[in-house]
Amino acid sequence: LMAAAGVGGGRVQAGESLTLSCAASGIRVADYAVAWFRQAPGKGREGVSCMSTFEYTEYYADSVKGRFTISRNNARNTVDLIMSDLKDEDTAVYYCAVDGRGWPASLYCAGRGSDYWGKGTLVTVSS
Repeated sequence: LMAAAGVGGGRVQAGESLTLSCAASGIRVADYAVAWFRQAPGKGREGVSCMSTFEYTEYYADSVKGRFTISRNNARNTVDLIMSDLKDEDTAVYYCAVDGRGWPASLYCAGRGSDYWGKGTLVTVSS
């Protein structure tokens, strides 16, 4: 099973950067599509960024394009979300996830479900 360290969450000022990291155990992230989802207070879960399994195709929500980067390190068995120029509206609980059904990145982020979820980590952005 996947255990997500959820490292990197915290409180930052608008405009600052933050990197979230998810360490998997019991599975190999190389065998899965990987993703970061988030859920803001009072809102539904949103697919922030997804990466397909073998093609490494990336998808980003419009709200984070140009500011966030998803990264998968197969050797370290980790999935990172590198966030820059953070905005108040990025405040949310962030979850890493993996899925082995071969969805294209865009469909995975649209909400096709995940095989495994990591623990959420709270990111709070204040201006």
